[in-house]
Amino acid sequence: MNDTPQDLKPRTKAFALRVIKMYSKLAKNDTVGQVLGKQVLRSGTSVGANYREASRSRSKPEFISKTGDCLKEIEETEYWLELLVDSGCVPTSKMAALLDETRQLIAIFTTLNKNAKG
Repeated sequence: MNDTPQDLKPRTKAFALRVIKMYSKLAKNDTVGQVLGKQVLRSGTSVGANYREASRSRSKPEFISKTGDCLKEIEETEYWLELLVDSGCVPTSKMAALLDETRQLIAIFTTLNKNAKG
């Protein structure tokens, strides 16, 4: 958790690309998997976009707000990923690394937001 804010730009982009790859591997004929997958695709790819907005903040309150948005999106992503596993759409073993990265990002954004609030 010693990422500096600039390190989060490539990390959140890499995370988004992992989410995209995971979604593209879901069975096209699995309705539940596709619905859950689209949710995780939306929330997982928005983390990096929100972080880029946060990094261009003009004030501390704006930064806190945008990193709060990042935290909401990454926590939502964790929820959808867990549902993909718990519903049987994706085996736990195939989702473990992505869930681990999700939880690491949650910890990072929690700390970043908390520190920004002082």
